[in-house]
Formats: sequence, C-alpha cells, structure tokens
Amino acid sequence: MIRVGDLEKAIAFYTEALGMTLIRRHDYPEGRFTLAFLGYGDEASTAVIELTHNWDTASYDLGNGFGHIAIGTDDIVGACERVREYGGKVTREPGPMKHGTTVIAFVKDPDGYTIEFIEKK
Repeated sequence: MIRVGDLEKAIAFYTEALGMTLIRRHDYPEGRFTLAFLGYGDEASTAVIELTHNWDTASYDLGNGFGHIAIGTDDIVGACERVREYGGKVTREPGPMKHGTTVIAFVKDPDGYTIEFIEKK
C-alpha cells in the first residue's frame, strides 16, 4: 500500500504509464478515504498495489523505509517514455546495473515513489 495525494493522477499514471489495470476502487466517506487496487492481473493470482487516498491530505513524506516497486518490462526505453508522458520522472536512464549486465532504469511516480524497471531477457 502506498498513500497518494491525487488519486486520479496516480490511477492515470499506474494504468497509462505502467499498463496496470484498475481492479477495484471503493470510497469510504465516513473515514474520508478511498482505496484503489491496481495490477497486471486478478488479485487471486498476481500481486497488486493498493493506493490509499486520504481525502484531507494532499501529500506525504516518503519516509526512509520504503525502497521501490520493481516491474519487469520487454521495452524498458518505451516504459521510460510513457513515464515522462504521464507526469513521472526518469531518475536513472536504462542501462546495465552496477556489477552486472541486467538492464535497469529507475523512475518516480507523480507522488515521488520510486519504481525500478527491469528489462526481461
């Protein structure tokens, strides 16, 4: 679960830039929050990301315990291009990882969370 300041912008980023599907979304008016679950398949067979939007909070400190989300991709250059198109930032262009040959890139979503792309072989 990650907390986001602008739920619509976050959903657009994860669905359009990263190609995930919005699986379900539910508003909790009494608690003043919304939960949205996104992923690459159904929750029974794949991992999903839960985005939490607290209606009265516009942004969060990212903290130091969260590392990053890692996503495998067949087209790492195209994935970075889509991130830029949807308001994200590429912080490490695609290239071989330090001390290895696997091609990786790092990007940030609109809320500043880090995502690593790993090129599939």
